Amino acid sequence: ASGGTLFLDEIGDLSIESQVKLLRLLQEGRYYPIGSDMPKLTDARIVVATNKDIEQMQQTGQFRKDLYYRLQAHHIHLPPLRERIDDVSLLVEHFLEKAAKTLGKKKPTPPKELFTLLSTYHFPGNVRELEAMIFDAVSRHKFGVLSLEPFKEKIVSRPLARKAVHPSEEGEKIIFTDRLPTLKEAEQMLIAEALRRSKGNQTIAAQMLGLSRRALNNRLRRAGR
Repeated sequence: ASGGTLFLDEIGDLSIESQVKLLRLLQEGRYYPIGSDMPKLTDARIVVATNKDIEQMQQTGQFRKDLYYRLQAHHIHLPPLRERIDDVSLLVEHFLEKAAKTLGKKKPTPPKELFTLLSTYHFPGNVRELEAMIFDAVSRHKFGVLSLEPFKEKIVSRPLARKAVHPSEEGEKIIFTDRLPTLKEAEQMLIAEALRRSKGNQTIAAQMLGLSRRALNNRLRRAGR
């Protein structure tokens, strides 16, 4: 990588021993190849990334303070995907192209409903979870427009994941009083929540609830909505 850029991912997983070696490389531009006692020099630019809180780790002794401050020369914070939902459409297109190329398939066309569905999801697994979703959908794709089914299987099967991750967010807690709701009341609550998350789109709301559009309409009529 001499003369170029070396990217090190998941820097927070480095052992203390490896952290010492990295610090030496950053300070002196010197490293030892595997199996050699002769040092070599490099002027590579080092870029690192992590999804861990290394500031907290250095305070607890899990990450060297001198290395932490050395890496802080230029710091870029990338918010989690749930905080930049507007990026989802761009990432979907990128991962569709990447998955199609990897699998030797023609890039499928995503349905418009896909972006609405994904915009309601919290992505506890961040960008990698979205990439895995896309890869799975493309691997199962045969022809025509990309199916929503692979995405519904993952998103609808984790309806409470968002609440578990951020229980304090407004509108994300379900609090029961001493009296539990009846099944009819619980159904109405779920329908109302699905319509809120889908921004009133009944097709997407029905998909979230595992219902057909007609079945959802029937329930809305019975509820007088």
